Amino acid sequence: MEQSNAAIDPNDLLIFASVAEFGSFSRAAERMGLPKSTVSRRLAALEHRLGERLLLRTTRRQSLTEFGLQLLEHARQVVSEVAAVAALSERRQATPSGRLRVSMPSDFANLLLADTLAAFIALYPSIQLELDLSPRRVDLLGEGFDVVLRIGKLPDDASLAARRLAVFSFGLYAAPSYLAEHGEPADPDDLVRHAAIRMLQANGEAAAWTLEQGEQRWQGIPPGRASANAPELLIRLACAGAGIAAVPDYFAAPDVRRGALRRVLPNWCLPSHTAWAVFPERKLMPVKTRVFIDMLQTALSQVPA
Repeated sequence: MEQSNAAIDPNDLLIFASVAEFGSFSRAAERMGLPKSTVSRRLAALEHRLGERLLLRTTRRQSLTEFGLQLLEHARQVVSEVAAVAALSERRQATPSGRLRVSMPSDFANLLLADTLAAFIALYPSIQLELDLSPRRVDLLGEGFDVVLRIGKLPDDASLAARRLAVFSFGLYAAPSYLAEHGEPADPDDLVRHAAIRMLQANGEAAAWTLEQGEQRWQGIPPGRASANAPELLIRLACAGAGIAAVPDYFAAPDVRRGALRRVLPNWCLPSHTAWAVFPERKLMPVKTRVFIDMLQTALSQVPA
């Protein structure tokens, strides 16, 4: 029999091992869920590639050739490795494990998700969670992150996918002591006479404030002596009476309830911002990534839409 130069298909070795184990094409085909004709054809193709007979077949019985006996040892190793891969997959599905690299704003980790992250660590002890809380915009794929929590506009990148976690409404807030000293704005034009605590954008410039009431719209950057790229710090400065800050309503709510902050121009709305979980585009998401995003979504589902 002339040998073929075609590569050996590992599936053919699995079929050969099954035929050798059960001693029958019919039983091997039944066990593997294949038609008997397919088993016969694939085994004949394997013999053609190898250039030697593996089985001696008669109408009554079949037996392995000398080469077939030698090949069977290697085929059994392939079977063993396939079984080990299946077992590994089952374990990972049942118990998510491995290194999980996540980037998110520090405000989310500290103000919203500290308890959720602690619960995740306790629930999945086989996952090594690594959190990057720096304000920089990380390169998800280039730096090997599994999940990035981003606010606002998503990157236009076909290699990435995203799941919406929550929509955050924004408002203007100031401490009662500040308003008592400087007066309360009656309309957006009054903001130019107040001190703003401004949010810095990724480009280092202060973000403009856009306010809407019905069909009325006002946009500007009020004067201010302080800017930061962390809403948590803006809230702390506002509570201390440093000025008026535009921050997420959900973040400010605890300080409003305890009387440390008061809503300014409550009838005027600022644009909402969406929080997204961004991850590499894959047909099959790793279990460790899926359970983490599921927990994030559950935790942030309490944020009012």
